[in-house]
Amino acid sequence: MRATVMYKAHDVQIADVPDAALHNPTDAVIRVARACICGSDLWPYNDGPNVSGQQMGHEAIGVVEAVGSDVRTVKPGQVVVMPFAYSDGTCMFCGDGLQTSCVHGGFFGQGTEIGGAQAEALCIPYADGTLYPLPVGEDDALMPSLLTLADVMGTGHHAALTAGVSPGDSVAVIGDGAVGLCGVIAAKRLGAEQIIIMGRHEDRIALAKELGATDVVSERGEEAYERVRALTGGFGVNAVLECVGTEQAIGTSTAIVRPGGGIGRVGVPHYDTIPAAQETFYQNVSVAGGPAPVRAYIDELLPDIMEGRIEPGRVFDRTVDLDGVPDGYRAMNDREALKVMVRP
Repeated sequence: MRATVMYKAHDVQIADVPDAALHNPTDAVIRVARACICGSDLWPYNDGPNVSGQQMGHEAIGVVEAVGSDVRTVKPGQVVVMPFAYSDGTCMFCGDGLQTSCVHGGFFGQGTEIGGAQAEALCIPYADGTLYPLPVGEDDALMPSLLTLADVMGTGHHAALTAGVSPGDSVAVIGDGAVGLCGVIAAKRLGAEQIIIMGRHEDRIALAKELGATDVVSERGEEAYERVRALTGGFGVNAVLECVGTEQAIGTSTAIVRPGGGIGRVGVPHYDTIPAAQETFYQNVSVAGGPAPVRAYIDELLPDIMEGRIEPGRVFDRTVDLDGVPDGYRAMNDREALKVMVRP
């Protein structure tokens, strides 16, 4: 079968790999119907993969082709969404709704023996705990929004929850990528009254406004801090959704949050320490977040997508087939595309 393989920085190819197959009784094999390129895939695209020959992709919707003898809740022919982390569904952390800390879990597309989703097919460990059956056919019009349940919508939701967004709050969303835009949706969904999108790309800012952003801050550094304070009566925001992962982004977060506020960070951190430790301590600021347990959020978010109350699929602005994936990486890296969907 064919799959997306990254050999080194900026070297993404479509290569022949061994066919996806069952290895354990708890496995399932899915035929990938939709996948996508994530903003987090651009880190190895620029800095190099974890291993040469890393199979890429961690978000997918697929059709179940085969299941192991111990699989009970999914069956061949079902359309399923595949969260970016696999999990057994039975350990204490899965029971607490923290599947990204599952004692038997891990992540797709990281260069381990577990493959990636930008491929024709994929073996899913712990299929009962990982896969979530969807009540649609594989060509349903809602497929783009449903695909976001694999990562970006659940991650934006996680940022809002861990930041403590409540009805009437003022919220700043740092980052105008797909996760940031889903963070706007999540903040609005949780009742935020003021949503400040912090970004610089005109097309993404326009989409953020359509999704619920009320204000825009495109400045950086001290100018940005002053703009946010000016928009919030001089106090800063109740909640910051940090959706980038850079040192500058976390620094901005600590500078614009008000006393007693919260920072939900979901951007993969590319820094070693969180700045302003004393200041945030004395101001009772909460700093939380991490890899989103998106599997736990599907029950809550799926009805809103099915009934049209949210449309996170609007973050996709380009669709490619498998052969188009390498150019999809280039387009997202060059900011020509916001988020690329893959139809293998």
